[in-house]
Amino acid sequence: MEYPKEVLTKNKKGEYEVRLLVSKGKYVKYQYIDPKTGKIVENGKFSIIMKSESGEEHLYLIPMKGRFLAIPVKDEKKHRKVWDGEKAVELW
Repeated sequence: MEYPKEVLTKNKKGEYEVRLLVSKGKYVKYQYIDPKTGKIVENGKFSIIMKSESGEEHLYLIPMKGRFLAIPVKDEKKHRKVWDGEKAVELW
């Protein structure tokens, strides 16, 4: 399947992944899928971006033996879009 460039991101290995929307509210939760296979990558890692009056907080969550390791992401306020299954959509 072809995905719009704005929903693609590169992992640390230099491989492309698709940001797939999981849920949305006062936060956005998205997981990463392989653009070639459409399958979830690296054991189900995902990101959560929470919005508050003071700005946004981005956490990268990695599953670890029944728990999740949460890593704060220092963003430069990138403009991101996520794939909703049909099209690229804005985070907010």
